[in-house]
Amino acid sequence: MIKVQNLVKQFGQNVVLSDVSLEVKQGEVVAIIGPSGSGKSTLLRCLNLLEKPNQGQITIDDVTLNAASYSRKEESALRHQSAMVFQNYNLFKNKTALENITEALIVAQGMKKADAEKIGFELLERVGLLPQAHQYPVTLSGGQQQRVAIARALAVKPKVILFDEPTSALDPERVHEVLQVINQLAKDDTTMIIVTHEMEFAKKVADRVIFMADGVIVEQGPAHEMIEAPKNEKTQRFLRQLSESIEFSI
Repeated sequence: MIKVQNLVKQFGQNVVLSDVSLEVKQGEVVAIIGPSGSGKSTLLRCLNLLEKPNQGQITIDDVTLNAASYSRKEESALRHQSAMVFQNYNLFKNKTALENITEALIVAQGMKKADAEKIGFELLERVGLLPQAHQYPVTLSGGQQQRVAIARALAVKPKVILFDEPTSALDPERVHEVLQVINQLAKDDTTMIIVTHEMEFAKKVADRVIFMADGVIVEQGPAHEMIEAPKNEKTQRFLRQLSESIEFSI
């Protein structure tokens, strides 16, 4: 479903992604972990061109784009293959949960309001938020807002859903709400790439885990194996640091 070849992304002289290549199968859930600044989120944002890569090739389903030179038509075609779920939800604050979902269908796809709302209600039911259809984001918890964001992503029927730290802005008791929805999507064979700092989340949800550091893929493998018994020293050190308790004195 996804094939990335020799992807490079620079910000000025700073090389954030260095010759990154990866493949994701149809229906596979891949979690990307690694320290801050390792290029995880940049890689995700390059896949739907929120960041423009400098070199390399991206293929999603039957759409291929050469980063060095592409047309607006090719850019639009690639973007339509995926949908993004952001860390901070990115919902329209002046629109209800239902309107957040139907906006793209009505404005971008020209769908009739009644048809878009039918899809919106179905998706809200799917993520357990049908009673909140007419509520505004300010009245929803973080977990509820993120579930609306997932429903909005599903509305455009993407081939791939990209999650950028979907649980990191949530209170711990709200994480399970989002986890349950993503687990259900995985059972429905939805292809997903999830950037996360939460190892338990990665272990429970993902088929495969990729560890990134310094703009390259250091190691990858089955999720449980990668979290419990990584082979690379950098991965081992990263996971060890996460599990060590922080000691401090005042």
